[in-house]
Order: sequence, then structure tokens, then C-alpha cells
Amino acid sequence: MDEPVGDGSAGVNCDEALETLYRYLDGELTDERRVLIASHLDQCGYCGEAAHFEAELRVVIADCTRARVPEPLLDRIRAVIADEARSG
Repeated sequence: MDEPVGDGSAGVNCDEALETLYRYLDGELTDERRVLIASHLDQCGYCGEAAHFEAELRVVIADCTRARVPEPLLDRIRAVIADEARSG
């Protein structure tokens, strides 16, 4: 799993790919580095699965942040905050 994938001359090993995975998913790598990491992820089943999992997890988390909070709950939270502000 830790061997470079590809011809080995400029390959990326699993440790490097996983270490930069979040920056890769965030689009924070240089074009050259992004291509190297993408190539490794395409060729390495283990790292490719890890990248797929993390990308899917980001989608789930993003969907959760768009969930609407029920208005009665918001009203209760506002009331507690107002009470705290008055008594504090």
C-alpha cells in the first residue's frame, strides 16, 4: 500500500496521498500536485475508497447544515437566551 503508484519516478505513495487528501478535496493543491494525487487515487483502491468516503461524508455534512430548525425550537432557544441576558 505504501509504494508509489505508476512508473515510480514521480509517483505519490499512500502516505502522501492520504496526508494531502483534505487539501486535494478542498482544491488547495497546485495543478501539478493535484494531478499526481488524482492519478494515485485513480490507481490505488485503498486511497481511492478513502477519498470517495471523505467526499461523500462532506455531502452528508453539507446536507445536514441546510436542515431547517423547527420554529417552536427556535422560539424556545430565543426565550432562554433572552432570560439569560436579563438575569446576567
